[in-house]
Amino acid sequence: MILSNTETIPGKTVLEIYGVASGSTVRAKHVGRDFMAGLKNLVGGELKGYTELLQDARQEAVDRMIAQAESMGANAVVNVRFSTSSIAQGAAELFAYGTAVRVE
Repeated sequence: MILSNTETIPGKTVLEIYGVASGSTVRAKHVGRDFMAGLKNLVGGELKGYTELLQDARQEAVDRMIAQAESMGANAVVNVRFSTSSIAQGAAELFAYGTAVRVE
């Protein structure tokens, strides 16, 4: 599956547009990570636990978007975007979406 955050893929021709493909995941904070993040706030620096959590969530949302695009018959997704929203206190959704297309 080819993924692009632009409207086209250089060297490829869009033959068919299938529509929006999307994938999402909702993740909650981890108590242990919250404790370590609180300590890190005192001295500064990267919150690695949250970085890993975000990377995992992004990959899961992309994998679900790809699965939906494949089920539509697509071999590429263009205009890929990410969005986040708060679902509940301590939980957030990461949403990946784009246009499922067939290219050659």
